[in-house]
Amino acid sequence: MSTHLAPTPGQTVGPFFGYALPFDGDNELVPPAHRDAIRLHGRVLDGNGDPVPDALLEIWQAGPDGKVVQRTGSLHRDGWTFTGWGRASTDNQGVYSFSTLAPGVGEDGRPPFFAVTVFARGLLNRLFTRAYLPADEDALAADPLLASLAPERRGTLVTVPDGDGYVFDIRLQGENETVFLTY
Repeated sequence: MSTHLAPTPGQTVGPFFGYALPFDGDNELVPPAHRDAIRLHGRVLDGNGDPVPDALLEIWQAGPDGKVVQRTGSLHRDGWTFTGWGRASTDNQGVYSFSTLAPGVGEDGRPPFFAVTVFARGLLNRLFTRAYLPADEDALAADPLLASLAPERRGTLVTVPDGDGYVFDIRLQGENETVFLTY
C-alpha cells in the first residue's frame, strides 16, 4: 500500500459572508478622512463578465515605509492604528472598496503591491493574487513574479490610478482572467 495520499478538495466557501465575517471598519485600514488615505477599489467579475455580488476580499500590505506591519488590533479598529490588513465584501454590482495607505517600496526596490485573497461562492478554495501599484516601468519589469508572466497577462496584476486612488478589477475566469497564485 502506498503511503502517498491524493489531496482532497476543499469546501465551497459561501455564501455566508453577510452574517459570519464582516465587522465594523473592516475595509478601513485607515479612516477615509486620513490625510494620506487612498482608495483601492474595483469589481469582482465572473467568467461572463457579470458581477459577483457576494464575494469577500482580504488585503495585506506593507506600510508606506515598505515594511510589513506587525501590530495587533485588525479586528477592533481604533481609528488610528494601521495594521496592514483589511476585509471588504462586494455589493450587488460586485464592487468593493478599501480605505488604506499606499504601500511603500519593499525589499530590493521591488514595486509596491497589495496581497489580495478572494473568497466567493462556488470556489473550492480561496484565490490569491497581487495588486501592484503602477510604479515606474523598470521596477515592474524587474519584479520576479511579473517577469515570469507572459507580457499580455502582467496587466491583470497592475492597478489603474483614478482620482481617489487605484482601481483593481478581479476577473475570476474567462477573457483577461486575473493571474492567481498557488501557495
